[in-house]
Amino acid sequence: MHALRSSFEAALQIPVPLSPAPPGPAALPGQQSAPGLAGVLPVGFDVLAELRNKVADLLSNRVRDEVMGERDRQQLGWSLVVEVVAAWATDYSARKRPLDAQQETLIKRAVFDDLFRAGRLQPLLDDPNAEDIRIDGSEPVEVVYQDRPTVRLAPIVASDAELVELVNQLARSQGQGERSLSPASPLLRMRLADGSRLTANYLVTPRPQVVIRKHRLRDTRLDQLVGWGSIDTVLAEFLKALVRARKNVFVVGGQGAGKTSLLRAMSREIAPGERIGTLESEYELWLHELPGPGPQVVPFEGREGNGEKDATGRNLGELTLADLFPHLQRMSLRRILVGEVRSVEVLPMLHGMIEGEGGSMCTVHARSARAAIERVATLALEARIGMSVELAYRLITEACQFIVFLRQVDETEIGGQRHRFVAEILEITGLGEGGRPSVQRIFAPKEEGGRREPRAVPQQMPSCIDDLVRVGFQREWLLHPFGTWNHELKTVTQL
Repeated sequence: MHALRSSFEAALQIPVPLSPAPPGPAALPGQQSAPGLAGVLPVGFDVLAELRNKVADLLSNRVRDEVMGERDRQQLGWSLVVEVVAAWATDYSARKRPLDAQQETLIKRAVFDDLFRAGRLQPLLDDPNAEDIRIDGSEPVEVVYQDRPTVRLAPIVASDAELVELVNQLARSQGQGERSLSPASPLLRMRLADGSRLTANYLVTPRPQVVIRKHRLRDTRLDQLVGWGSIDTVLAEFLKALVRARKNVFVVGGQGAGKTSLLRAMSREIAPGERIGTLESEYELWLHELPGPGPQVVPFEGREGNGEKDATGRNLGELTLADLFPHLQRMSLRRILVGEVRSVEVLPMLHGMIEGEGGSMCTVHARSARAAIERVATLALEARIGMSVELAYRLITEACQFIVFLRQVDETEIGGQRHRFVAEILEITGLGEGGRPSVQRIFAPKEEGGRREPRAVPQQMPSCIDDLVRVGFQREWLLHPFGTWNHELKTVTQL
């Protein structure tokens, strides 16, 4: 058993090279498909499916009367994959041409991935630099990278129907409910086993479409963000102080700006043992699985319906964030973190921030810090409970003390990189003119003395500076006009 375990774990560590490639009948995603090159699968996906089905049948017969954990099941599965592929390879070599060791290993890995992981998508999910994977039917796959331009790779399916079947296979093996992509249920959203977020459409678009949003880093700290150039040490200490002083915070920005990563990093500053709750449509913060000392986390995840509807038109089995929030508030939690506010859950969240001990946080899609206020107010109005804009502004003012805005600048198409950084922090100080929340800029970009800094640097003292000082922040740190940035942001164009 020890030898089997070692073989199984070693096999999973074999790297699968990724590089742009034209479509080919035998290529794994992103691999070259020209004959003779290293890493080529000499068979099409139909043969892989046949091998997978043969292993699945053997595995089913072996475990039919046994109680077996998933890890042991995968180990047994790997031994059967080795056995089945070896027998097939011997026959294939006799009938056609010999396989080299790497080709046979890649076939084994592909069959195993099809059984236990994400199948043809797995090499792309394993790529540490991939951020988004976009699939339009049987067209070449687009992969968005953090550090280079978007590339188009070999198709992973031969037809639109195959893509739908691939998604449904993932839903069966990795989904969190009775969900599938079908005419009765043409929209699907789910979390994959590695934490990636999959969204799929069928029949509501000309061709089935899939987008997978990867989270390259599961555990992030503020000090890491300093090393990446997203914040400087002054801003890192300021964000730590906001958490420790129990200030309610909106983390805002556009799609892919790094909101979840920053919220996760700030959450790591919560005192070990403090009981908190997380509320997400799909787990993305992963605070309940992060290593080391940390808060006691009660994670809640929304659930989609199964495609059927009740007499009121609501999806059967569906649990929205708004449904879960009242229950979350009864779990004796000192803070609540909402992964992303996008609908009517905004109202219980605002009330929770007002009524709680403080220190709750959430993320919001917005193109600027000030726009986040209007975005939250609009969501409150869309709840359709007779909310007025004046009341929405009042709720925001009472609930939130700070807004942290992240900016993303993508220069990968013009020879640069994708930059993500905190560009502004606003403090909400009360109701101002016209009943709108009054704000002041605590951190923002600055141009002075011939120097231009697009990242957030100190502007003025917050009104609650005494609260921050009590938890270890030093007001002198805000007196440095350009913070502790010792180098300019290297960009192709001036920001």
